[in-house]
Amino acid sequence: MNATVDFLVKSLAIAQMELKKLLRDPMELFSRAVQPVLWLAVFGQVFSQVRGIPIGNISYLAFMTPGILAQSVLFSAIFYGIAVIWERDLGIVHKLLVSPSPRSALVFGKAIAAGFRGLVQAAIIYLIAFAMHIPIRTGPVPVLGVLAAVALGSAVFATFSLIIACLVKTRERFMGIGQVITMPLFFASNAIYPLSLMPDWLRAVARLNPLTYLVDALRMLMIAGGQGTHSLAANFAVLGGVFAVFVMIAARLYPTLIE
Repeated sequence: MNATVDFLVKSLAIAQMELKKLLRDPMELFSRAVQPVLWLAVFGQVFSQVRGIPIGNISYLAFMTPGILAQSVLFSAIFYGIAVIWERDLGIVHKLLVSPSPRSALVFGKAIAAGFRGLVQAAIIYLIAFAMHIPIRTGPVPVLGVLAAVALGSAVFATFSLIIACLVKTRERFMGIGQVITMPLFFASNAIYPLSLMPDWLRAVARLNPLTYLVDALRMLMIAGGQGTHSLAANFAVLGGVFAVFVMIAARLYPTLIE
């Protein structure tokens, strides 16, 4: 029990350090609101006119809103690792690695901070949805479920980003890889169209994509009548399992940043 408490205390100390950096420069988060506005106001409005997309009895904008929230989470978290490369260049990583905190606590703390960033993205999407009169559920239970899913999804992709940063070790390579993988992750998911429209090979890829399970959970929580491919518990279980694996990999790779 004491070991668990000690781990959480050290993780929260790392998260607090990360959040202080965010509070000094909050414009990064709000500047990311531009992209979801464009997706919902332009792309969503156009595709709302398309008939034949099997989305049940809900509007396409309502179907798309959870997917755009998941996209915002992905795009915000996937470049989280570049900050670690900056920290390595500034000597901060060296200081953290000689501290008594275990490597897993360093990674978990950064994941907690990334989860907070995701909550800001969720608030932005809710405001956009209200402004555009998109019917979404606002009860306390669905909203808390959305916040939990967003925080977990942000932690998953931020930890994945840390793994990439540990492998490539340079900002230039990281930016190139980050730009290469974000769009395939987005389009190989159910964010803007259901899995039933995909060819078999793409559907198989989508089932291996954590973003698919994040979108599925958000759609079931945010939209009245929103149908999920999997149960809510299964979606959270997959995201939680992927996060645990990513934390273990990132903790093992973290010291290689200074090699």
